[in-house]
Amino acid sequence: MSERVYSAEEAYAILASESEASASDSDPDFDPANCSETSLDTSSTLADVSSEVSDADPGSPPASRRRTAPAEEWVVPHRQRPDIPPFTANPGINIDVAGFTATQFLQVFMGDDLLGHIVAQSNLYAHQHCAAKPDSYLARQQWIPLDVPEFLKFWALTMLMGIIKKPSIRSYWSSSPICSTPIYPQSMSRRRYENILRFMHFSDNSLCPPREHPHFDRLYKIRPLITHFAARFAEAYTPGRNICVDESLMKYKGRLGFKQYIPSKRSRYGVKVYKLCDSESGYTQAFRVYEGKDSSLDPPGCPEHMGTSGKIVWDLLFPLMNKGYHLYVDNFYTSVPLFKLLYCFDTAACGTVRKNRVGFPAQLVRTRLKRGETSALRQEELLAVKYRDKKDVYLLSTIHTERSVEVSVRGRAERIRKPVCIKAYNRHMGGVDLADQLLQPYQIMRKSRAWYKKVAIYLMQIATHNAFLQSKKANPGVTLSFLQFQLQVISGLLYQDAPAPRAVMGDRVGATHFIYKIPPTEGKQKPQKRCRVCFKRGQRRDTIFYCPECPGQPGLCLGDCFKL
Repeated sequence: MSERVYSAEEAYAILASESEASASDSDPDFDPANCSETSLDTSSTLADVSSEVSDADPGSPPASRRRTAPAEEWVVPHRQRPDIPPFTANPGINIDVAGFTATQFLQVFMGDDLLGHIVAQSNLYAHQHCAAKPDSYLARQQWIPLDVPEFLKFWALTMLMGIIKKPSIRSYWSSSPICSTPIYPQSMSRRRYENILRFMHFSDNSLCPPREHPHFDRLYKIRPLITHFAARFAEAYTPGRNICVDESLMKYKGRLGFKQYIPSKRSRYGVKVYKLCDSESGYTQAFRVYEGKDSSLDPPGCPEHMGTSGKIVWDLLFPLMNKGYHLYVDNFYTSVPLFKLLYCFDTAACGTVRKNRVGFPAQLVRTRLKRGETSALRQEELLAVKYRDKKDVYLLSTIHTERSVEVSVRGRAERIRKPVCIKAYNRHMGGVDLADQLLQPYQIMRKSRAWYKKVAIYLMQIATHNAFLQSKKANPGVTLSFLQFQLQVISGLLYQDAPAPRAVMGDRVGATHFIYKIPPTEGKQKPQKRCRVCFKRGQRRDTIFYCPECPGQPGLCLGDCFKL
């Protein structure tokens, strides 16, 4: 028999006829901000929330899965294997990275096009500010135009702040011998760093639509950055078969309309970012910044009747549909209509589910189980599982059978039996958490009222993490930690045209040296440098003299300091 291909409308009609609640369970008051993801440690509590997500509705891509007969009831399964779509994608790096250095891996995501845009917008914003407030302190300083090499140095110093933690930005330029960090004053003055941070910008404020405008964008200030990274993440890498959708929380406690409070997260307060990650490596393939419950969410090709959480999944997953991927999600996203719809588009799924979701079999919920027991029902390709551990755990899957396997549990000597779908869920659901755990020790957390700068820095750190994962993939025989990779990137950005200085440098070499006045620059007619000898004595003293022959061309006071 030939296989029939259904249109989006026909697929939705079939799905609607299969559900007793075919109308729609759409809840206009449903707010994803009030729900957080639940990682499946079966000893933890799975929250039961009464709000529902609307029935799924197919979108524009062609449905290639053949649908047989009208709906069947939930029946006891007999270990029949579901018809799993074949995996047709080609996972791995999509660009030629042979011989790449750590800095070049980062430039895959932060190339000249993005850097040139940031530099241009930062210079524009500085001129706009100085023109609007000519008597301000910053305007009187006469802004020196920023260029790409200087911005890369700025970003390298900012990355280093995530590795070397200090209480304030000023402390990185401290001259105290106890807590000094010489690389900062050697690379850039503190005032210049603070000015670049102050005027770092990504969009032209004069072109931003007003709030009452129908096309007003809450993320306008960082929209070019979001668009660029979303495209580069997807182009540069293809994830493996197992992927997951979850959310991260970028710490932020300032005033912001779409700031979230999620008690289960380490940060608790912040900006929520939905991510689609490779389950094995944690590579961030796609992401979406949460804009608030009243924001319009209408991804291309998305079914009209799909609820908020379903639209999030659709938006992130859309480019990977019809390729046989296995998607893992938590109970915030899982629903019977969504899983059936994804199956129509050659995408199998597995996830924990709330027991009061529309379409979930009530007879399975009523079944009473002892600890370690499992009960399951099947409706065509969809498997519903209830497992009793310390609490009842409910799952839906279009990937697995109801078979159980023996697993070892931390803290227990004996092995216990769990459904294979739970084992797979625990194994493949942690991609987003894996990325967060690797980034967390190096997050650049500075108090700032400018939320968009913190989000921008966070996105650039995600790009750095993705670059690290590409480096590992391209060099499987090289053992390199994320810390070592970041240090290589920082060194490459700080010393772009010259070799990095050795760890220990002598102040003088054997030849005869002479002291000179520091030559003027475009920005300063009488430039000064910090005296190296006074600095080592714990004193702060600037001088107009330097030695061009000594390593690093140090500033030196005329007299005893030069003789030393």
